[in-house]
Amino acid sequence: MSAERDRDREYEFAANLLDESGRAADPLAESPERAEFRALLRALVAQESPLDRTRAMDDARDFDRDLYRALAEIGVLGLDAPEELGGAGDLRDQLVAVEELGRGPTSMAAFLILQYAAIKFLGRNVSTDEQRAVLVDLVAGKSLVSFGMSERDGATDLGRTLRTRAERDGAGWSITGQKMWTSAATDAQWIIVFARTEPAKGPSIDGISSFLVPADAPGVEIRPLDTFGIHGMSTCEVFFDDVSVSEEALIGELGKGMRQAFATINHEGLLACAACLGVGHGALKTARDYVAQREVFGKPVGAFQVPQHWLVDAAVGLEAARSLMDRAAAVEVAGGRSEMLTLMAKLLASETAQDITLDGMQMMGGAGYLMEVPMQRFFRDVRLWNFAPLNNEMVRNRIGERLLRLPRSY
Repeated sequence: MSAERDRDREYEFAANLLDESGRAADPLAESPERAEFRALLRALVAQESPLDRTRAMDDARDFDRDLYRALAEIGVLGLDAPEELGGAGDLRDQLVAVEELGRGPTSMAAFLILQYAAIKFLGRNVSTDEQRAVLVDLVAGKSLVSFGMSERDGATDLGRTLRTRAERDGAGWSITGQKMWTSAATDAQWIIVFARTEPAKGPSIDGISSFLVPADAPGVEIRPLDTFGIHGMSTCEVFFDDVSVSEEALIGELGKGMRQAFATINHEGLLACAACLGVGHGALKTARDYVAQREVFGKPVGAFQVPQHWLVDAAVGLEAARSLMDRAAAVEVAGGRSEMLTLMAKLLASETAQDITLDGMQMMGGAGYLMEVPMQRFFRDVRLWNFAPLNNEMVRNRIGERLLRLPRSY
């Protein structure tokens, strides 16, 4: 009897893997409440952002305000935020939200990663009433916050290469510098800016502070960058020319901005994994549906071994990445540390998703090359997470050093 029950559950899993009904992607692991949330969100995305609208927003390089408001109305923007601020749920609910958006409007999945990072960062470090008010508006969907961290001369080695400076100016600070890869800056009301407030002392990450800066402050200039993918959310270069802010703009402890940021990066890696799972499953379903009906030499393309093997390898890789992600999330929610599991999950998910988008375009031939078919957008969008929030070469370096105890390679 037990064997029959296990077999039935296995069949249910197989039926739901590519199912559009919104049921749990993994009925063995997902709670009924989270499965219901997944179904609600999948239905909302289908209504608010079908493929033709997603394509239109991508072509126009517009942020989908209507989808943003719809997500705010059902509480998606405040997931894992403190209850007293109107938040609910935890990291696992965030992963569901990002994955479901990754299946279609991938740019909004990327935005949610930014949203959740800002909530976590401010939730841990707010130090003034103004900062808390911004956090409240962020959770409610009334305000957008961007991060000004990376710079043209360095990102992975930011502690050593950061050039933006903040100097005391009377009762406040004057910020001067340039930031790159600043997501959603054209739509944000606030930018969290990382600036050096003390001279660099070797490779130490201390001496860098974080500031909450109005995006429309005098001296702030925002220039959108022409990127390969994620067109539904702007990526910008931001200039700060003697931008004056008050003492209250300083977030948390002076000189500890990078430590504040590193405390949130593990969650960002998990959310990137969820986005890749969404893109990967979206691409897998698109390819599977196509090869199941497209015929050559008198039979479906999906009847040939090579396409079958590509699709099977993708399905196995995505579900393996999901297992790593779920384990990491369980550890994090329980209060533990899951750095190695997160690095492995992000590595596997991003590379598997990238492979299936490339293989999917190959299987679909000319159809995969059409802009009206989502495969090319999946291919463009998923590239982001092969180098963000940490490039996969550095991910391998860290796994080698910290898990396998190999000599440090950087």
